[in-house]
Amino acid sequence: MAEEIINRIANSKLVTLDLEDFYPKGQRIVFDIKDWLYEELILKEKDFRDYVEQHDWSQYKNTYIALTSSVDAIIPSWAFMLITSKLTPFANTVTVGNLDTLETVIYQNIINNLPLEDYKDKPIIVKGCANKPIPESAYTLLISKLQPIAKSIMFGEACSTVPLFKKK
Repeated sequence: MAEEIINRIANSKLVTLDLEDFYPKGQRIVFDIKDWLYEELILKEKDFRDYVEQHDWSQYKNTYIALTSSVDAIIPSWAFMLITSKLTPFANTVTVGNLDTLETVIYQNIINNLPLEDYKDKPIIVKGCANKPIPESAYTLLISKLQPIAKSIMFGEACSTVPLFKKK
């Protein structure tokens, strides 16, 4: 008679943390203001304000927005602030930059709001393979957040982890 196979990993106190599980739904949009610039070069305040007032901001409900200018123009800070003031009632997140910057900001918010009590004094495996665009910076933010409270932190899969930290 064969012995019963026991899954020691499933019975251990290991906690697997997959950042992909926290990936929020919602379209990511790069909002380029170049078309609102005079000759794609100069921001004329009156014209710019007219574009902002006439634009339908409700179309950005539950989206994540990266504000940018893809042309080499000097954009005053207030321009992005003005657009953000219109997007705030609709968009989940607004930042200035590209999609990588946007994902970093999204994950910074997620990691800052992680319920740390779920990970206190536990061995943690941070899963590394993801199908969604998890920024590299999310992993560094995560270890900074978990290291003060975790028993140990490893990276990879339960069958083959790379040790990163162990409380002494």
